[in-house]
Parts: sequence; C-alpha cells; structure tokens
Amino acid sequence: MCSFRWCGCSGTQALAARLRCGRVTSCEWPGWRQGRVLALLSLLLALLLVFHSVLPNTLGHLGSLLETFLPWLGLAVPALLVAALLRRSFVGLIALLVPVAAWMSLFGDLLLPGHDPADSADSAGRITALQHNVSDVNPDPAGTAKALVETRADLIALEELTPSALPAFAAAMASDYPHHATKGTVGLWSKYPLSDVRLVDIRPEGIEEGWNRGLRATATTAQGDVAVYVAHLPSVRLGPRNGFSSGLRDESAVLLGEAIAAERLDKVILLGDLNSTVDDRGLAPVSSQLNAAGSGFAFSWPASLPLARIDQIMTRSATVTEVWSLPETGSDHLPIAAHIGL
Repeated sequence: MCSFRWCGCSGTQALAARLRCGRVTSCEWPGWRQGRVLALLSLLLALLLVFHSVLPNTLGHLGSLLETFLPWLGLAVPALLVAALLRRSFVGLIALLVPVAAWMSLFGDLLLPGHDPADSADSAGRITALQHNVSDVNPDPAGTAKALVETRADLIALEELTPSALPAFAAAMASDYPHHATKGTVGLWSKYPLSDVRLVDIRPEGIEEGWNRGLRATATTAQGDVAVYVAHLPSVRLGPRNGFSSGLRDESAVLLGEAIAAERLDKVILLGDLNSTVDDRGLAPVSSQLNAAGSGFAFSWPASLPLARIDQIMTRSATVTEVWSLPETGSDHLPIAAHIGL
C-alpha cells in the first residue's frame, strides 16, 4: 500500500503524488472546476434559447426584450469557446454543443443561402412583396420611391406616409403601380387591381382620433383574390423606469389579430412595421395565425446597424419562401422584400 504523506508539495507535484497513491478525486483534475462553471453557463444559455417564453414579462417586459434580440444570444457561444480554450477545459468545450444545437434548431434554417435581388420574380404562382417604413422625416421621398420601384415588387406597403411626402411617392410610383390605396399614414401600391379597401382600426385605448395605421384591401391576382393587410403597430420604448415598454404595441397587436381572424378570404398577406420580431410573445395574436418562414435574417432596424427584423411579411394559406433586406433609403429602417408562393 502506498503511504501518502503531505510533504508541502503543491500544484502538479502534489497532484502527481496523489495520483500515484490512487487518492485523487475528479474535482482535482486541472481545469475541472472551471469546466463545471463553463458547462453551467452553456446550459443556462441553451435554456434561455429554448425556453425563452418562460421568462416572465411582469418586470419591465424582460421576456419581450429578450425575444426581440433572441438570435444575438448566439454571440455568447464564441465567448464561451474562447474561455474554454484558455482554460484548456475539455468539459467546457463539450458543453458548448448544447447551446449550439439549441441555436441551430431555432435559427439554422435562416442561414440558408439568401435571394439575389437581381433575379427575376416572374415565376408562375409566385409574387414579390416589399415592406418599408419610409420615416416621417425622410429627406428624399421621391428618391426612396424610385429605389422601391426599381425592385419590381408586385406589392409595396409603406408606413409613416406624411401628407407632405405622399404626393412625391404617388407621383414616382404611378406608372409602375396603377393601383394604390392609403389610410392615414399607411399605404399600399399594387400591380394588381385593388378592391374592398377599408380602414383596419388598430388604435389602442386612449389614443386620439385620427391615429390610423391599418388598412385592408383585396388584390386580384392570377392565383385568385388575396387579402392584403398593411399595419404599423405602436413603437416600444426602453428606459430605466419602465424597462421595455410595449403595452400599446401589444394592445394594437390584439386588434390586428382579431381583424385577421375575422378575414373571410383564405389567402392573407400581412405587410407591416410591427415594431418587434416574430419571436416576441407580444405579437402572438398575429404570429400565431400567420407564418413568416423563409431563408435569411433580413434585419431591418436600425438602418445604420441592423440588429433585428421588426418589419414583417407574413402569410396565411401562402408560403414565404425567401426574405431579404434591401439597401438603405432615407429612412431609419431598411426595406425588406419576400417571395410568396400562392
């Protein structure tokens, strides 16, 4: 039997002595403790990704805030990878597979090759829709309109149309888009005939009269009639007192969801600035009825450094096959476009 006696050795010498005696425990391996911490952090990251809806919204709407930027949680993976390499932690490296798998299950399909905007959009049974918040302080509405017309999209939805900018948009788009409708500050330009145009009331309680940010129209396409909705939900605010303030946005989403649920036409296209991502539970009244699939993240806001897609193209009884962002205009949003299979 080995008679081990503490002799003042430390570090690797002490560990080697204990190994020879067979008295070392697993927690004494170099980097094991650091590995357990890294593994725990990896597990917590994976849990946040998969079970983000469990995070309560009662305190400052933290759940909605997390879900707005949910894909960016993936940036924690390379940080943990560097830490594991520096610590030479095999356990930490293996544990990273869990959040990687979680992230890929949620967003992996968005990494598929995107669409080349120069491609023709004339395939049978497919239309191209474009969504853009043009900004109520856009310095060049005519230039923005010209850039949107050059995309050759079949449907173009615009928000934050001011009375002063509307004539410039209407004039620049008239020849290519003979059919259009506006209600309040939202508008729809179409290559297809439009009928049954009406206001969609998504005004939250307490907002003054004249706040009109929703419209509905029937577009007559070669594949049949399609109900097209254009909506601009209220903005959210992030501050130290109220946290992520999204109450008005959420209330407006409920009203929009009710309008879509009551829609009699089977095929529906929703184009709008919804002021959040489809992962945000605040949009559940809308997103639970529609799909927003398609390759590409297509981040749209802010235009200078896009971090989230808060502009949405969603469908019912139709398929969004590809979605992509377009170059900057004079707005703080990027335009987004999508191919839709009818």
